[in-house]
Amino acid sequence: MRVLAIVAVGLMMAQGAWASAAAGKVCDVRSFGAIGKGVDKDTAAIQKAIDSCAANKGGGVVLLTDGTYLSGPISLKSNITLSIAPNAMLLGSPDRGDYPAFTFARLQTVQPLVSAVNAENVTISGGGTIDGNGKIWWDYVKGVRDSGVLGTDHPRPMGILFDHCKHVHMENVTVQNSGFWQIVPNYSDDLSFKNMKVLAPLSPNTDAIDPFSSSHIVIDHVFVSTGDDNIAIKSGAINSPGPDAPSEYITITDCTFEHGHGISIGSEVAGGVHHVHVERVHFKGTDNGIRIKAARDRGQDVSDITFKDIEMDGVKNAIFITEYYPSSKAPEGDVAPAPVTRLTPKFHDIHLENVHAVNSASDGIIVGLPESPVFDVTLKNVHVEGHGGMEIAYAKLTFDDVTFKAETGDGLTVRKTAEIMTK
Repeated sequence: MRVLAIVAVGLMMAQGAWASAAAGKVCDVRSFGAIGKGVDKDTAAIQKAIDSCAANKGGGVVLLTDGTYLSGPISLKSNITLSIAPNAMLLGSPDRGDYPAFTFARLQTVQPLVSAVNAENVTISGGGTIDGNGKIWWDYVKGVRDSGVLGTDHPRPMGILFDHCKHVHMENVTVQNSGFWQIVPNYSDDLSFKNMKVLAPLSPNTDAIDPFSSSHIVIDHVFVSTGDDNIAIKSGAINSPGPDAPSEYITITDCTFEHGHGISIGSEVAGGVHHVHVERVHFKGTDNGIRIKAARDRGQDVSDITFKDIEMDGVKNAIFITEYYPSSKAPEGDVAPAPVTRLTPKFHDIHLENVHAVNSASDGIIVGLPESPVFDVTLKNVHVEGHGGMEIAYAKLTFDDVTFKAETGDGLTVRKTAEIMTK
């Protein structure tokens, strides 16, 4: 409840700002020379409309009426509402040369299709679609090693980036087919994503919404079917020298996730992740359901995490909590502890309630490190059925009405390094 209350206060403050932006100037991109036929590029006209509205005291609304607006990267400004009509599409240019070099998280990439940097009171709405035209980028990196990370020689554009922004609202739009991650808040505060869809076919690194070191976020009534993480909450990089800001006060409610890798916290959490509440979420056919992951070179404090009223059907791994990422198994035998450092993961205060999963390939794992066991983890009314069972090691948990069932082998394997209390 405390997470919801804090987020609600931020949203009340932001709604007044969004209303003032909507009350400002109206800039129809066609009035600035846009054609909207999907053939000639409308980049310059759209940017002129944005700049004109932004120059007006109080900002305004940039309108994309019915049509397909072929565009290279555009930059949103403070107090701007980008309103895309239900029969309108902002379509990413297929020409890689239209995407200039761009720095993100101190690494080189290319400019996102839509970005806002150091902006406040930004809204994207209207019922239409932002399509990254991603196939050209997916083909570009096919077979390229490490193409899924930043700083490679095959960079791809994100769909939408909010970098060091405040008071951001997206509602009633579809975002799809980005070349890389689709929606990325980075070091941003007070954002909401409501009543929208994020889509992509089987494709590399098309995460739906990835908060990096960002706070006070609401993700509500969002349908996701993508090629990678449905949601990935991160902070800090692998081997980060620091300092890194945490991601915190994030609520995810009433969402449906189909194809994709589920909800992930991590694996890069060098700034920590706190106060995440996930409730009334349905997973169908995702690779994972609940996934919290880190390793000795990318961890920090991850705490006050709640998953409640969760339904899963046909996921590969129902519950996947590990400080040994990317390993999907507990280490065999006794393992010597490593020195505790700034990047040692510390997972605790994690609560799962009313979680039900059927037809899973694996019930999952809950595994800490010998120098940093997972602790203060409670499972209440949790029932998981899969082909393989649950494995627990280096962890202290409390069970209240919990069952793990497996078609083969034991439903629950508890290593001697784990402690489970039952109520």
